[in-house]
Amino acid sequence: MSIWVVFKLLGSLALLMFGMKSMSESIQKLAGPQLRHVLGAMTTNRFTGILTGIFVTAAVQSSTATTLMTVSFVNAGLLTLLQAISVIMGAHIGTTVTAWIMSLGFSFNLTDFVYPAFFLGIILIYMKSRRIIGDFFFGVAFLFLGLGTLKETGSSLMDTPEASAAIHAFFSRFNDPNFLNSMLFLLMGTVLTLCVRSSAAIMAITMILCSTGVLRLDQGIMLVLGENIGTTITSNIVAMDANTQARRAAFAHLSINVLGVLWVLVVLPWFLQMVCHLVGYDMVSPNIGKVSVVLAAFHSAFNITNTLLLIWFIPLIEKWVCYIINPKKVDEEEDFRLHFITSGIMKTPELSVLEAHKEIESFAERMQRMFGMVRELLVEKDEQAFVKLFKRIEKYEGISDNMEIEIAKYLDQVSDAHLSDETKAKIRAMLREISELESIGDSCYNIARTINRKVQGKKEHFNETQYERLHQMMELTNNALSQMNVLMRGRKESFEIKRTFNIEHEINNYRNQLKRQNIIDVNDHKYTYAIGTIYMDIISECERLGDYVVNVVEARMGLRQKSN
Repeated sequence: MSIWVVFKLLGSLALLMFGMKSMSESIQKLAGPQLRHVLGAMTTNRFTGILTGIFVTAAVQSSTATTLMTVSFVNAGLLTLLQAISVIMGAHIGTTVTAWIMSLGFSFNLTDFVYPAFFLGIILIYMKSRRIIGDFFFGVAFLFLGLGTLKETGSSLMDTPEASAAIHAFFSRFNDPNFLNSMLFLLMGTVLTLCVRSSAAIMAITMILCSTGVLRLDQGIMLVLGENIGTTITSNIVAMDANTQARRAAFAHLSINVLGVLWVLVVLPWFLQMVCHLVGYDMVSPNIGKVSVVLAAFHSAFNITNTLLLIWFIPLIEKWVCYIINPKKVDEEEDFRLHFITSGIMKTPELSVLEAHKEIESFAERMQRMFGMVRELLVEKDEQAFVKLFKRIEKYEGISDNMEIEIAKYLDQVSDAHLSDETKAKIRAMLREISELESIGDSCYNIARTINRKVQGKKEHFNETQYERLHQMMELTNNALSQMNVLMRGRKESFEIKRTFNIEHEINNYRNQLKRQNIIDVNDHKYTYAIGTIYMDIISECERLGDYVVNVVEARMGLRQKSN
């Protein structure tokens, strides 16, 4: 076999995989927010969850993309694990559309559509407003070109006597239809899908081998079942460094398909006969040209039947995955760990932005908790408890620095991809948000250090009036942080930004009032100049913290930053 034929086979596979990837990413860019709203709104019960999974996966042509989107909603608390399992089941059905596209490529000459798609795509790419649709047409063209080239190369390879004899000789060793050989092809389908990381590519290879007579239909069926398991192992590997819920969703994905393969192996002769009857395929005198249709039909029938059987056991599947993946409880707040962002899960820019958004939301909530510790520190009288609390605040300051760096690095990776203008604007806003949130952490630490400096001095204390005014200022600052987190958790369309600006004005006015009053109180010898300086340092830092809060809100709302 010529080395050029090998490269042609590998190149056509690469075109096929790239075409699928381009189509999926383009559709997500076009309808990413809408798809996310659909996932959030249409999963009220297990049946609507399955329909949602079918619809979304058929649209984006990628069960992996649907699974990742679903996992991100579980992480965010918008979907329960129970709902996520139903969506994943639907994704298994939706992904069978890909197999039908493959079978069409073996029934018709899809390369006839390649060059019109390329031509239309390049026109749309040069129209800025239609660039993403152009990318979609390029993806379709690459998919059809890869599929057509793969089919043509496979057929020409089988027409070569030497190559045909070698391939037939290899597979003839496993012609005996026994259990061991069947399991070998099942394992082969699993491993190949795991290596290539594309069940679509392995499905195309299976169809070529079966349609050229190299493999029998039953061997091809075992490869298809192996592909169903292989594609779920891939998602489990991706989720290994993710959080608990992500790992549970991925393991549910694996469990559903393994259970499906187990029951279908028991009834395989009858199940295959039923599928062949439905598509009009005679197993006694087989028509090789129709094998690709049988494989696509079997893939669909298997996933639909498996879903119809397991839909009633979704609660039990949830208990099973929770039992298997039951991590040790740790105090995550005392250790730096990103909850939503993992390098393995970053598949498409649109999904990655959603993950980053949830991480920033967690960042903002953590900063308000840090400020709550500062308020406790102000009134803490026990020396040991004070030292312990101050160390916690120091640790949180280090966490805020690390979170800013890690989220920024992640967003930088995302920005290297081909992004829509809307996504670029979101990333710019997010970079500004994390910078301001880190500044909030710095302000909290500065206040804590100022309080610590006063305690270490052990000479003077705030009087009752100063404590009242500090508590009032901190209450206003905490209100500002609460409003910020309302925005981070909700939708900006329904957020009343005037409330944030009103709180900021209150903080500024109160700071100015206390500044004037402080001069009067020092002159009246109500307290010393030194304690008055510490007192005003805390007041001024609270005011600065309020400004950072406003900057975060403006970034999230898409407003330009005002000079403070």
